[in-house]
Amino acid sequence: MRSALLLISSLMVLSVAASQAAVSPDKDAAGAARVVGLRRLTQEEYRNSIADIFGPGIEIRGVFEPTIRVGGLEAASTAVLSVTPAGFESYTNMADSIAGQVVSEKFRTRLACKPQSPSAADDDCARQILQHYGLLLFRRPLTAEELQSRVALTHALATQQKDFYAGLRYGLASLIQAPDFLFRKEMAVPDGASAYTLDPYSKASRLSYLMWNTTPDEELLRAAGSGALSTDAGMNKEVDRLMASPRLETGMRAFFNDMLELDTFDTVSKDSILYPKWGVAIANSAREETLRSTLDLTLAKNGDVRDLMTTRNTFLDRNLAAVYQVPFPFGGDWVPYTFAPDSGRSGIITQVSMLSMFSHPGRSSPTKRGVALTDILLCEPTPTPPNNVDFSVINDASGGLKTVRQRLMAHATNPVCAACHTHSDPVGLTLEGFDTIGGRRTTENGQKIDLTTAIRNGPTITGAEGLGHYLHDNPKFPACMARKLFAYARGEDAYRTRPTALQAAYQSFVDAGFRLRALLKALAEGPELYRATPPAADGKLAMH
Repeated sequence: MRSALLLISSLMVLSVAASQAAVSPDKDAAGAARVVGLRRLTQEEYRNSIADIFGPGIEIRGVFEPTIRVGGLEAASTAVLSVTPAGFESYTNMADSIAGQVVSEKFRTRLACKPQSPSAADDDCARQILQHYGLLLFRRPLTAEELQSRVALTHALATQQKDFYAGLRYGLASLIQAPDFLFRKEMAVPDGASAYTLDPYSKASRLSYLMWNTTPDEELLRAAGSGALSTDAGMNKEVDRLMASPRLETGMRAFFNDMLELDTFDTVSKDSILYPKWGVAIANSAREETLRSTLDLTLAKNGDVRDLMTTRNTFLDRNLAAVYQVPFPFGGDWVPYTFAPDSGRSGIITQVSMLSMFSHPGRSSPTKRGVALTDILLCEPTPTPPNNVDFSVINDASGGLKTVRQRLMAHATNPVCAACHTHSDPVGLTLEGFDTIGGRRTTENGQKIDLTTAIRNGPTITGAEGLGHYLHDNPKFPACMARKLFAYARGEDAYRTRPTALQAAYQSFVDAGFRLRALLKALAEGPELYRATPPAADGKLAMH
């Protein structure tokens, strides 16, 4: 066992070196393709890929490398993050565990062939299995050298341990832990005098992870291998096939989870004395409510995405019914629900998720809510405040300033603070009718809450409904969503995305009445999604 693990570690080092050596401006063996990017798989992409490649029932045990948020999206960080030594060790252990399960008696019937003898090496059978899984794991065919090195490893260990499946286990593990699986290596080929576009296999990966949040299936890989994805007809056929699948919901769930920053729930906490209802169960339910209602409107009903700001339709479970203070019919875990016209609710901006994520543990925060919503929905980030800002006025609720609004107004008189607060606070102040966990309220410390505010360079609005209509009619909202979907697919900073890059797709989006499906189809079929920048003259990529 020890010698086998050492062999795998050696193979890992060789794979890393080969991967790094490939990041150069030199042409590959075919004389055309160049490495233009490496994108580390997210935890969900890894899990979904393993499940699709090896089938259901394979358990994944281990710790994944964290991501960060770049330009409003976690997906953008996958193009700049590498793997730490501790991360490689975790990935190695996961790979060994996964491979062990794949060759176990419980699952080995799924393998493409049986060895002539289970107690001896069988290179032909090993080659067939490794070639099949290598294609799916690397999202391209293995080279002759890559395949032969795994067959040799499998042979050596099968012979040493007198067990074909023991040898195969380490051959498969070496594939699962290789950088070519952990990272989506994007290759580009010339497309004109100075332009580059992704090669067919890289197009397949970008398309599949956008649409389904998983590795390309065999049909999509065949389209890449046959050259079909290099033609408009072939690309359109695959786009339509992927969009017609119910798995599109999985892909868009991942996008909205990222765009709406629902991962923020991992760090949300509330004062248990002031808000005893709050707990992990409500946090999980709140995230699910937002995803369910968003996907129902944009995919299932193919509705206008702007209605996400104004709809009163949602889905509730028992946990959320308690926060919203509405009766829950015991007909199922999740039921559709429509808030009453006088509920004060307006789209996803007044759901428990958005209200609780961007508040303090013991009280609401117009500033945090305003900063988050203008960034997430309008692509207008607020500058980070200076380190020496005095927040004592805002935090002091024991004085004569009873409401957060009053304390904010006093704080914002500071010229250093005014510029940022006049940008974010008006949006957040309209949501003061909701406490830190999203419950409805009309007073704060005995004072009636004023929900009217003037948007900077905009209209005067009142309450969440006024904010919802303002965002619905603001052209910056659908433009921001389109921009973030494009950046999400490409793994780039949304704030550095060129507006002209998605101009044609955005016009299709507008013409279709702001339907998500129209935007997704236009982006996936358009050439801009697959445009690539070749490496610099020194061959270095932006890897950190």
